[in-house]
Amino acid sequence: MITIGIINVSDRASQGIYEDIPGKAIVATLNEYLISPWKAEYEVIPDEQPLIEKTMISMADEKKCCLIITSGGTGPALRDVTPEATIAVCSKILPGFGELMRAESLKYVPTAILSRQTAGVRNQTLIVNLPGKPKAIRQCLDAVFPAIPYCIDLIGGPFLECNESVIKAFRPKG
Repeated sequence: MITIGIINVSDRASQGIYEDIPGKAIVATLNEYLISPWKAEYEVIPDEQPLIEKTMISMADEKKCCLIITSGGTGPALRDVTPEATIAVCSKILPGFGELMRAESLKYVPTAILSRQTAGVRNQTLIVNLPGKPKAIRQCLDAVFPAIPYCIDLIGGPFLECNESVIKAFRPKG
């Protein structure tokens, strides 16, 4: 079974002040995208960099998630530290993910330039940071997900098969 980590980084959701809508949006989107059987490792945690790092490391190294998707903590506010945590735990950073997500988001809101989404690789795990708004989560995942299965192939992860009527993964021929 393929294991995917989902981390909603939100002070208020972690305290029960806000409902965890972003994490649920990620699960719903992945259920539409994937026909490969998968299960979620799921956490809702506050904007605390050491805790974000610890959660990512646990999901990657102990729970063997091939993919970790975070939501929230990517803006310029003082407590927004998800990209810093991602950079701290990854051996390789993949800036193209953030570039594409910002370009996609700019089609909808001029404040997309304030977003600091990124992605990186920790061993055999791809970590992707998404914004915290459910609508932006879907827009960003629609933009970057076609490259995710091949990236996971390249880092030695499991083969992710997509529902091609919803999203088509790109893998080079041969």
